[in-house]
Amino acid sequence: QAQLVESGGGLVQPGGSLRLSCAASGSDLDGYAIGWFRQAPGSQREGISCLSPFDGSTSYVPSVKGRFTISRDNAQNTVFLQMNSLKPDDTAVYYCAADPRGWGITYDYWGQGTQVTVSS
Repeated sequence: QAQLVESGGGLVQPGGSLRLSCAASGSDLDGYAIGWFRQAPGSQREGISCLSPFDGSTSYVPSVKGRFTISRDNAQNTVFLQMNSLKPDDTAVYYCAADPRGWGITYDYWGQGTQVTVSS
């Protein structure tokens, strides 16, 4: 069973960057699909990016495509989300999640979330 811990959130000005980390323990992540989600106040949680374990392919929702990059470091058992050109609309709690089946459809394991605030 995987335990996930996010870190790297904080307060950043518009146009700035942050790199979120999702560190795993209890299980190796290299066979898991990893997703990043976010939930803004008063909004539903939305999936924003996914990394496939089968071929390393990545996917992004249009609102973050070209600005965010998901990546994996198997040696550290950690997944990252590099966020550039941040906008106030990116303000949310960010979560990572893992799907042991690898399809990125049903996520069994979730982190506790890390707050990202984009404001001047």
